[in-house]
This record gives sequence, structure tokens and C-alpha cells, in this order.
Amino acid sequence: MERAELTTEQVLKRDIPWETYMTTKLISGTGLQLLRRFDNRAESVRAQLLDDDGPAYVQVFVSILRDIFKEETVEYVLALIDEMLTANPKRARLFHDKSLANEDTYEPFLRLLWKGNWFIQEKSCKILALIVSARPKTQNGVVANGEASNSKTKLTTIDAVLRGLVEWLCTQLKKPYHPSRGIPTAINCLAALLKEPVVRSSFVQADGVKLLIPLICPASTQQSIQLLYETCLCVWLLSYYEPVIEYLATSRALPRLVDVVRSSTKEKVVRVVVLTFRNLLSKGTCGAQMVDLGLPQIIQSLKAQAWSDEDLLEALNQLEDGLKDNIKKLSSFDKYKQEVLLGHLDWSPMHKDPLFWRDNITCFEENDFQFIQHHPAGRVIVNDLKAKERVMKLMNHESAEVTKNALLCIQRLFLGAKYASFLQV
Repeated sequence: MERAELTTEQVLKRDIPWETYMTTKLISGTGLQLLRRFDNRAESVRAQLLDDDGPAYVQVFVSILRDIFKEETVEYVLALIDEMLTANPKRARLFHDKSLANEDTYEPFLRLLWKGNWFIQEKSCKILALIVSARPKTQNGVVANGEASNSKTKLTTIDAVLRGLVEWLCTQLKKPYHPSRGIPTAINCLAALLKEPVVRSSFVQADGVKLLIPLICPASTQQSIQLLYETCLCVWLLSYYEPVIEYLATSRALPRLVDVVRSSTKEKVVRVVVLTFRNLLSKGTCGAQMVDLGLPQIIQSLKAQAWSDEDLLEALNQLEDGLKDNIKKLSSFDKYKQEVLLGHLDWSPMHKDPLFWRDNITCFEENDFQFIQHHPAGRVIVNDLKAKERVMKLMNHESAEVTKNALLCIQRLFLGAKYASFLQV
């Protein structure tokens, strides 16, 4: 069987020759005794043993991974650790017990990320992420492994572990070692680790953000929905980190997130994307982009749906209010005038919003009228300025968009005001 396709259940059916390892002094007599009590026992028995003597078992497992390199044995011990943490993730705290202060509990897993087959790498990544996340916190920050004052040996520091993890995760996102599980495994661990400031910094420095963008796309299968959710979770966590804002604003991140929130029916996906939008709304050009991408209309549609998550409903209301403020800013006459003078006109909200034209129509009287539509004497002024002839020349313009709008303009000029209002832009 391919090592990449091994399951934890299959690995745990093996018989490992622990006595041989004791004979060769690779494990101690105490270690052998602990393993005999633990090996091939029911989950309830193992749970009790871990409750009674958890740190001792962690020490045995870590020492085996440090000293024994036989692939089958390494896989077996990783499967044991994976099983115990899956049953109860809080057991990750056992790796930080005071009795293990002089034990380098990180190093074996960090080394196995690069040395082992896929089964070994995948388990090492998952276990290491859980252990790192469970390390004890202090008022001033985090107690890092390897900084115990009474330590006689130099232990692997938490920063080294996190940087090593980020390097491995970015490698998986670029060129996954497993065709179907490499990227999901990396994203799953990344979503857990990006709460760490040093991980955000390392990930951005490694140019990892661009590796997330292609994964932001509408999903249909359960597996792809979970990957999408965890990817969006990563982007949400990164949206709290100022150095990454500019990249998110200038990449395809926002259009892709809008596509996802427009088409997704999964509440957890919609929630994390809406929370991301709320974070980015006031940052740089993000708010203006969201308006241009049609997010206000999408938010109205989302608000009409029955969501059970109160945080999502609150975020939708806040996002709606924030987008309205952005539309007001984008619809200022001064901004429109600047666009005209610079020759950089675009179909932004100010061009599409009838309220903008009605509220600002008298401003267009400056400099012998720039453009007339809602002005009470508009038709007369347009004729006086000979605008019809100038628009007619644009009917043969090389741009189809210009030709279309020139035609609409002429139709409005020829039709009476009563009928011109029926024309659609």
C-alpha cells in the first residue's frame, strides 16, 4: 500500500517490537512498561491512562520520535498521538507540562515535516499545530518552549517552530506533496495558526498571500466548501494585519470574495466573508471597490434570507451602513468633476445613481454647462450648445460602449421628456 494512503486505523493495527527497542536501549524499562499498558487497549482504558499519567506518556512518545527512525514505528507513534488529540484536543496541553520543561517536544515533529513520507508529514503538521496553539499564555504574551531557565540544553524556540511550519505550509500550497490532501491539510493548519502575529508576518514575508487567492472560488461539494471556508478564514485573519491590506486591495481577492458571497448558500462561508468585508471596508480603496463590485445589492439580497447566526445579521447591517457611507463619498460632485477634468471617467456609483444627478444638477451650470439630463431647461440648453451634432459624431466611435450611449443620448433628445424616461441605460 502507498504510504500516502495509509489511515490511522490501519497503522494502529501493527504490532511494534517494543522489547527489542528496550534491549537496544532505545527505550527505557519505564517506557516499555507504560507502552505495554497503553498498547492495543480500548479507548476508554487509554483515556484513563492519559488522565492519570499523561505527561509521562507524552515524554515516551516524544523520545521514541527523537531516537527511533524506523518508518513503521514512527508512523505508529504519530498515529497514537493523533488519535489521543483527535479524541480530546485539550490533551495538547500535556506537551507543555512542567515536568517536560527540559524536553524538546517540538523538534521531532518539525524535523519529520521534511523527512518523512506523506502520512508522517500530514500527522506531524496537524499535531504540531495543535501543540503550538495549546501552549500556555502569560499576561505579557506567550511562554515559549525552550526558554526554561533551568534548561541544560538548547531547545527549539517557538519562533523557529512557527517559521518552519509556515515554510512547509507555503511549500504545500505551491507544490503539494499529496495531490488531493496537500493543499487542504496546509489550509487547515494555516487557519489555526494565523492567529499568531509571527505566523502572519512570516506568511506575508514568504509571499504566501498570493497562494490563497486562486482558492477563493465558489464551491459545490462538501470537501470543496470546507476548503473554501478555511481559505476565507485565513483571509479574514489576515485582514487584521495591516501590512497585508494593500495586497488584498490590489489583487483579485475582493472580486473573488464577492463572487463567493454572491453564490454561496453555506452560512459559515457567508459569515466569514462578510466579516472580512467589514474589516476591510475602511481600509484604503477597499470600500470603493466593494461598491463598484455591486456588493450593496448583494448585501440587500443576503439580508432578505433567513440566517440563524446573530453575528452574521449584525455584520450585514454594519456592512450595509458602511457601504452607504462609501456611496455618499463616491457620489460627491467634486470627485465627479475631478474625473471629468482628468478624463478618467468610469461607471462608478456616481454615474449610475439618479440621486446624484438630481442632487447635483445645478452644479453643472458651471463653465457653460458640462452635461445636462435632469436640468429643468435641459433640452433647450443642449440645443443651444449644439450638443446634438457633437453626439451624432460619436455614433461611429470605435468603442461599442460609446456608440451605445451616444445612441441612447440621441434617442432622448429626439423623444419628448414623457417618453425619454422609459429608455434604459
